Amino acid sequence: MRIKILIALFLLNCYGLRSQAKVTVFFDFNRHDLNENAIEKLNGWISEGKDIEVTKIYGFCDWKGSNIYNDTLSVKRVNAVFNYLKGKNINVRNGYEIRGFGEDFEQSKVQSENRKVTIVYETKIETAKPNEPVTESNIIPVQELLKTGKPGDKIRLNNIQFFNMTPRILPRSKPILFEVLCALQDNPKLKIEIQGHICCQLTNDLQALSVARAKAVYNFLVSNQINRKRLSFKGFGTTNPIHPIPEKSEKEEQENRRVEIVILEN
Repeated sequence: MRIKILIALFLLNCYGLRSQAKVTVFFDFNRHDLNENAIEKLNGWISEGKDIEVTKIYGFCDWKGSNIYNDTLSVKRVNAVFNYLKGKNINVRNGYEIRGFGEDFEQSKVQSENRKVTIVYETKIETAKPNEPVTESNIIPVQELLKTGKPGDKIRLNNIQFFNMTPRILPRSKPILFEVLCALQDNPKLKIEIQGHICCQLTNDLQALSVARAKAVYNFLVSNQINRKRLSFKGFGTTNPIHPIPEKSEKEEQENRRVEIVILEN
């Protein structure tokens, strides 16, 4: 037992104690841009000079408007806050959690209190492990990558997940879908190809699952009024794996089992 305690103390000395806290900013009705009060609050928080690492950004809306509209608006509010923080050189953790709740949360009776974004952060940053690269695609919102990308650019949707052996998208993939939707709504010239890939099979996608999964993303966008002429989809089965098949770990399987967006026009 004493050895375990010593090990724990050693690790705390190496990585430091980490205290989690949050800050919330509020938005004007039907707007996703930061107002003066929100900017003032963020600047005050930043000026405290703490060693900040953002781990989560959550967006919320009031109940007015459709569910789809509010989900989209909450994601836009999250991205507005993210872009402001990056402009101020605030550290955002690799793989940070983004979530747009829309109106699906316990609402306050005061509607102005529901139009908000909550930032969850830690005031002590764990030392990065050596030789662990951080790529822009892991920390920059997909909406921003689609906005600034050029024809031919390929963007991996790391957080799109499906029920096992089906094209049914898991509910927790909702935020990333709305990021793609927002990008297409905000950039009418943007045209994309949705590419599906699977893992684990030495034979090439006998059930055409990669095509069905790409089409599931396509159907989501079309059902939200994105013109079909701006979209196409394709399944590659296991012909373009990131890691050789059979994979050596669950992580390699997850990275092979993916959906990617290729920018055709922008």
